[in-house]
Amino acid sequence: MSDPHPWAAGLDSLYDQVWLRLQRGVVDRHAPARHPVLATVTPGGMPQARTVVLRGADDTAGVLEVHTDLMSGKVGDLRANPMAALHVWDGGAHLQTRIEARADILTGPAVAQVWARVPDPSRQSYGSQPPPGTPIDDALAYAKRPDAACFAVLRLTVLAIDAVHLGPQHRRARYTRETGWQGQWLAP
Repeated sequence: MSDPHPWAAGLDSLYDQVWLRLQRGVVDRHAPARHPVLATVTPGGMPQARTVVLRGADDTAGVLEVHTDLMSGKVGDLRANPMAALHVWDGGAHLQTRIEARADILTGPAVAQVWARVPDPSRQSYGSQPPPGTPIDDALAYAKRPDAACFAVLRLTVLAIDAVHLGPQHRRARYTRETGWQGQWLAP
């Protein structure tokens, strides 16, 4: 049986395909990588996972970007422990991508140009009152108040990528920043 994804057979082509799919997620709202799962750990040690929108993917720098409300729980988690993970499942390609990253939280003047490009409807997600995660008495007891001071960019410096292709023959590879992204096959 032939594999419909021949790129999975080579370490370099698999790595390239991971980044191609991440970059597609930034520009195509229907691409699987558009909505990865971001995982953090609370200061109390509890894992937290949530779906985010991928806003930037730079393979040369090895950096991904996500926008968030500065008052969200994930920001507090990342202030306590800047390590995070992203997970993308691409069913059409039979590809699972797990990414380990270190997050930098950018705000204020550092993100002013990014904020200027955020469409008005999307700005509603930054600055809700009370802040995200606050207990409320009624499901709709909050107000959307766009506020540039509540806008943050999570710049995720990728440290490692674990890619699993579940084609006719399963393949798994790991790539790390410290090895210059040289891949290593792993048992799937």
